[in-house]
Amino acid sequence: MIRFLLNAVEHQVENTDPSTLLLAYLRDHLGKTGTKEGCASGDCGACTVVLGELFAGELRYRAINACITPLGSIHGRQLITVEDLKQGPVLHAVQQAMVDHHGSQCGFCTPGFVMSMFAHLKTHDSPDREEILESLGGNLCRCTGYRPIVDAAVHMYDPATADTFSEQQVETIAALEDIAADETEIELSHSGRRYIAPRTIASLAKTLQDNPDARLVAGATDLALEITQGLKEIETLVFTGRVPELLCCDDQGDKLLIGAAVSFSDCKDLLCSSWPQLKELIERLGSLQIRNQGTLGGNVGNASPIGDMPPVLLALQASLVLRRGEASRVIPVEDFYLSYKVTALQPGEFIERIEIPKPTQGDWLQAYKVSKRLEDDISAVCGAFNLRIVDGKVAAAVIAFGGMAEIPKRAGQCEQALLGQPWLQSTIDAAMAALQQDFTPIDDFRASADYRMQIACNLLQRAFLAHTLPPSQLQVTEYA
Repeated sequence: MIRFLLNAVEHQVENTDPSTLLLAYLRDHLGKTGTKEGCASGDCGACTVVLGELFAGELRYRAINACITPLGSIHGRQLITVEDLKQGPVLHAVQQAMVDHHGSQCGFCTPGFVMSMFAHLKTHDSPDREEILESLGGNLCRCTGYRPIVDAAVHMYDPATADTFSEQQVETIAALEDIAADETEIELSHSGRRYIAPRTIASLAKTLQDNPDARLVAGATDLALEITQGLKEIETLVFTGRVPELLCCDDQGDKLLIGAAVSFSDCKDLLCSSWPQLKELIERLGSLQIRNQGTLGGNVGNASPIGDMPPVLLALQASLVLRRGEASRVIPVEDFYLSYKVTALQPGEFIERIEIPKPTQGDWLQAYKVSKRLEDDISAVCGAFNLRIVDGKVAAAVIAFGGMAEIPKRAGQCEQALLGQPWLQSTIDAAMAALQQDFTPIDDFRASADYRMQIACNLLQRAFLAHTLPPSQLQVTEYA
């Protein structure tokens, strides 16, 4: 059985297909049809709902895509849908702002926008246009041109009034604490299929040893598409999001430790504190709703050759702590990928955490993503460059790419062409020639092989210019 708050009332679910996604449960079982299905892949935002969860003893609100969220993963959280916002006979300030500023036309996307705005209002004290655009970046609309929606988001702060969610915050926290105190193992089962959510790492390890064919699920931002688009019925799902060791996010002085179930939203600040250059890449890793659910461990374990973070982790020479039963081992990320979608994980083994060495003096990192759309799109090529220049020469170089091979991979010959050489354009030219010996990319619907190779070389050139030119010249070079 799973337990969660449906607005302010506890709701319990059992004997339900564990592959049921939250959107289907809302519409088909609860009759809450305000939440819409647009794409069934987490791209359009029409299905956006808000989850309230306990974080450091306080209530934190986040927007998520209901269409790719397994029902079981909302255990212990507060679920808020568009139907819950109305304040008695009066519209919520977010809804009223949409009315006043003509932010809705056909209305299909409107509930999703309203919920993204509500989450923004609950997490930002004042309207900032760039922050609003980030919060609305995962919601698509064909009718309005977005300006009236952005206007509504700015004016939903006027006048600043409390709502029922603020007024009931103490009661909500108490109710969520009561659910969290329940030590009962969480499980859903139906027709032989199971959803299991262990709460200790020992229980997780045993569950996977007992069910070696089970599918691990954290954010489900990729796995759920097998259900919505592949129409698969997964026999056993094991949720990792309740295990404390998989939720660690710590600075250990010489390295960062990030649990495999930590979302991108939760590890972004820690990563950017050591490598500010990663901010743009992380903010382009799907929409805010996706980053609120998707995890670093999932991005690694998914083993996609076009995942955005594996090239970065390769360049940073990160390691993975793998757990199987009571035994743990540490391997470099470089040794984790064996072939297309094949990893070094043994049956019953899982990623516990990612360990990333912190930069030493002189280390310099750049990471670039090239995709068809600037925002909310999958990479055609992703490149990461970790360099150390000492006395005008390349003292260290670790360069990795996604989208250039069947696995994320380092560019060994390119690195060798740089090491020990003067940091000059002639060296970059030689390294670009060497790079063409490192990879034999493929043609597919995202990019041709020739395009990929040219882009990879161009990204190395861009990294050189970013390190060499003053910002004013670099801006002209990049956008000319």
